[in-house]
Amino acid sequence: MRNRTLGKLRVSAVGLGAMPLSIEGRPDEARAIATVHAALDSGVTLLDTADSYHLPGAEPGHNERLLARALATYGGDTADVLVATKGGRGRPADGSWTVTGTPRHLRAAAEASLKRLGVEAIGLYQLHKPDPEVPYEDSLGALLDLADEGKVRLIGISNATTDQIRRAREILGERLVSVQNRYSPAVRDSDPELRLCAELGLAFLPWSPLGGLSRSSLDGPSRPASARFPVFHEIARERGASPQQVCLAWLLSLSPTVIPIPGASRPETIRDSAGAADLELTAGEWERLNIAVA
Repeated sequence: MRNRTLGKLRVSAVGLGAMPLSIEGRPDEARAIATVHAALDSGVTLLDTADSYHLPGAEPGHNERLLARALATYGGDTADVLVATKGGRGRPADGSWTVTGTPRHLRAAAEASLKRLGVEAIGLYQLHKPDPEVPYEDSLGALLDLADEGKVRLIGISNATTDQIRRAREILGERLVSVQNRYSPAVRDSDPELRLCAELGLAFLPWSPLGGLSRSSLDGPSRPASARFPVFHEIARERGASPQQVCLAWLLSLSPTVIPIPGASRPETIRDSAGAADLELTAGEWERLNIAVA
């Protein structure tokens, strides 16, 4: 698989968003572990998780513990695998997503994640979402303190605006290496953030990157997308690829700093997504796709 740069590290051009393995509709553990192993077999070296990826009202950290078990039972080399986790959100019993960005909470969350992942330092720790009740500088300062103490190697932010990215860069300096925002053919609100990341040399990690396309039949049925984005399906048929691969290849073409992290709940799905890293679009295909999403 082709690689891209995240900070001073080289990671796979396509990562794995592990959230579907732990929330509602999650697979059994055997299939979940097999999905992570399939990702590793396919050359994926970026695994994205969070302490809040669990069933509503359940104990935090299900997804982190799952990834730790998957890595421990994998037969190959995992030395180059980067596990990126997040702190600052919760999932109470009512199924909502809460936000808590106080320094005290973030410190406790990071230290709990360290134990669940079984590592000396978290490879990439991300502020999951800005807390409107807490000064952004305070939340970022907590992450910087964790990095200074050697508990966090790299820092990322998520669900951030351009102003917040600039502020984070001022506070964190080169410790800041990534921004994780929602971005897909159907949701392009973060165009300014993607462009700013390209300018600053920050990795941009689109979450839910396949939004607007029908989900792979391997992951179950959903609303067909052909009525809105038929060109992704047309090019897929022409190239003998899947629409999902075409979508991820399009995302990769937007900037050399883009690293999509598609979710998966079956081994077949992540194998398909990983294949997008080697799918290079022609100039004509790229133009057709950009016209479609404009």
